[in-house]
Amino acid sequence: MSATILVVEDEPSIQELIVASLQLAGHRAMRADSAEEAVRLINESLPDVVLLDWMLPGMTGIQYARRLRSVERTRYLPIIMLTARGEEHDKVAGLEAGADDYLTKPFSPRELLARIKAVLRRRAPQMTEDSVEVEGLRVDPVTHRVSGNGQALDLGPTEFRLLHFFMTHAERVHSRTQLLDQVWGDHIFVEERTVDVHIRRLRASLEQTGHDRLIQTVRGSGYRFSALPE
Repeated sequence: MSATILVVEDEPSIQELIVASLQLAGHRAMRADSAEEAVRLINESLPDVVLLDWMLPGMTGIQYARRLRSVERTRYLPIIMLTARGEEHDKVAGLEAGADDYLTKPFSPRELLARIKAVLRRRAPQMTEDSVEVEGLRVDPVTHRVSGNGQALDLGPTEFRLLHFFMTHAERVHSRTQLLDQVWGDHIFVEERTVDVHIRRLRASLEQTGHDRLIQTVRGSGYRFSALPE
């Protein structure tokens, strides 16, 4: 599944190579040659992954990683640090600053893509192509098919994305604002009541197989997908 990836790299040739590799793999690439430029881009639209060079003009990659982790909106944004510094203490410093992974230059495009896929699987499983199944309810993001106990279920596109997000983040309580950001998209301005409308539609679609019980309302907090009783 394609992802939007922000490449923060001040060396033009390396940036171009990375962007070309990402686009060839079907991803969308955003470019920044400094942390300050990355701040502007992320303020406009939140990417799915940040590839962050350690040595940048002005604010370093380490400093920017700490900044991303200190802000609620970007706290869980996947970060892969790119650097020529391969010593163990440098890797530890990058990971302690908030990076999810650390890639030492030079690296192959194949390794980079594999690291991106692994980080997305851990941090943003809804971005992968893996099918997911809970209590007989199965979602396949590749074919966009949903079934309950082997019976095909008909969901609209928004309900599909909502269910897929819920199932890849089971047992967590999500506020309406969080669901709007994750399912509708960052900087998409719709009213919070929109979430309630689509939750009702999703439950109605799941009723025929009894899986509507998995979508739980948490009073005063939001919604949770759970196989456990409320």
